[in-house]
Amino acid sequence: MKINIYFIFSGLVFILFSCSQEGNQEKKKGLVIEPITWSQHIAPIIFKNCSPCHRPGQSGPFNLLSYTDAIKKAKLIKFVTQTRYMPPWPADANYSHFVGEKVLTNTEIELIKNWVNSGLLLGDSIKQPPVPIFYNGSGLGKPDLVIKAQKAYQIKANGTDAFLIMKFPYQISSDTLLDFVEFVPNQRKLVHHVNGHLISYDENRNFNYMNGESISIDTKSQLVDVYKNMHIPYTDNLQPQFPTLTPNVVYYLPGYIPPNYPKELGGYRLKKHGAFLLNNIHYGPSNKVLLDSSYLNVFYRKSPIERPVIESQLGTFGISKIEPEFIIPPNQIKTFTTQTKLSKAISLLSINPHMHLIGRTFWAFALTPHGDTIPLIKINKWDFRWQYYYTFLHPIKLEVGTIIKAIGSFDNTTKNPNNPYHPPQVITQGNGVESMKTTEEMFQFIFTYVLYKEGDEKINLEKK
Repeated sequence: MKINIYFIFSGLVFILFSCSQEGNQEKKKGLVIEPITWSQHIAPIIFKNCSPCHRPGQSGPFNLLSYTDAIKKAKLIKFVTQTRYMPPWPADANYSHFVGEKVLTNTEIELIKNWVNSGLLLGDSIKQPPVPIFYNGSGLGKPDLVIKAQKAYQIKANGTDAFLIMKFPYQISSDTLLDFVEFVPNQRKLVHHVNGHLISYDENRNFNYMNGESISIDTKSQLVDVYKNMHIPYTDNLQPQFPTLTPNVVYYLPGYIPPNYPKELGGYRLKKHGAFLLNNIHYGPSNKVLLDSSYLNVFYRKSPIERPVIESQLGTFGISKIEPEFIIPPNQIKTFTTQTKLSKAISLLSINPHMHLIGRTFWAFALTPHGDTIPLIKINKWDFRWQYYYTFLHPIKLEVGTIIKAIGSFDNTTKNPNNPYHPPQVITQGNGVESMKTTEEMFQFIFTYVLYKEGDEKINLEKK
């Protein structure tokens, strides 16, 4: 048989051209053709999404600050990224977007998998991005003021929740402005939540707040006596007896990062004499005696206060009723709703869904008077360990008459591995402080906002 050289040559050209075109298509899709290395491909992903928590003093159980750190945990990193267990970001990124979103792309997940499968190549160290520099003792940088507890609290080994009131007094050289406060838990696995206020003293009055008790069991019936034992009131017998209190300046939940708004939003006045009163700090049950020395990082504000931020909440302890009555019978999955109608136009800045151990899903949205739906947040699989305060990329305008609605489902069955009762029992929101126990439940939608001003939608909330 005679072979036509022309056709062979033409065929080779066609094959080479086709391969070239396929390669170009792969590059257009963002796929990496060259060997996948730590320095060029993996380090940028790890440093951005993992290192902020996986470093000394933070919540990550091991460090991820170097190639050596990463190869020790390579198979685990591959597994938790393939399953999207890590990095933790409960909000559905297909529904709404927020500042600091930690969601890996499909390409990034595949890069990690292929890097592990292909031998964990180091690559050219010159191409590795700089190792991120973090301030030790803070997740947000170097604070302007650190306020330590006056004494450590001893957590008892009794397997029950503890609810306390704590005073963190301070003295500074002059009045200034406060941007935000970072609560840093010493016992991260046990500190469930913190709510705290700012107390400000008038320089023309007499006070003795640096002395007195700094820790008390949380109580509502003898609260005035507790405050007196903490030396919070003025000592000159004049009226008003108590100093100025600014509510909800300190806040903490697992995974919580204080919102850091642009200069035109937020801020508080910080007097030279004052204290942060943690009106409720909740420690979860412990089976061993531990000492907790949590502290506060205070960040000053560098620009004048223009538009103070307002906070409100739906549901438990909030401005709206939960329907139906908030009772979750055993062996049931039950859904509840809560909603409010706005009497003023607002610019929504941040939101915080809150449930406890049997929380299953959370969904919040706004309904305008014109019938439009504004998506706020959807959490398809609630995780008690990660309760972020989500800040939108830009303020969301909600006009007068808009309804903010939250829908939450709760799984009180044996199939819920986080159920605190075996067998399941009736779970409610309890009474008063009882509702804050991890074995009870809460259904809250907390949100921060400013009154609407034309042009708010254009403010970039990522720009600090």
